[in-house]
Amino acid sequence: MGQVQYCGTGRRKKSIARVRLLPGEGRIIINERDLDDYFRQDALKVEVQRPLEVTATNSKFDVIAKVEGGGLSGQAGAIRHGIARALLEADQEYRPLLKKEGFLTRDPRMKERKKYGLKKARRAPQFSKR
Repeated sequence: MGQVQYCGTGRRKKSIARVRLLPGEGRIIINERDLDDYFRQDALKVEVQRPLEVTATNSKFDVIAKVEGGGLSGQAGAIRHGIARALLEADQEYRPLLKKEGFLTRDPRMKERKKYGLKKARRAPQFSKR
């Protein structure tokens, strides 16, 4: 029989992350690349690791994530959301910790659509009297 794994799907902006937690020593692999290789900015690396730090499971699980769409910031948020959901599947006792930090709440902010007659969502063409 295969080893135990916990799955979670995370979303933010246009990014969708499918996350699997496997028993291991704390490696994080994103799109078949190491965390340090995928995210160059330290702030994004810290954001991805926060759910594991809050629940003190850094060295208990290996994280394997497939993420697509959006930019790097949105992808980091999606992975964080997916890790939090997978941790809940692993143990329901993590719920108060994750809820308090806001990791279980899906961030509803999305890019606003462009309106006709405008250059962007809200940016109007420059006004000129003549």
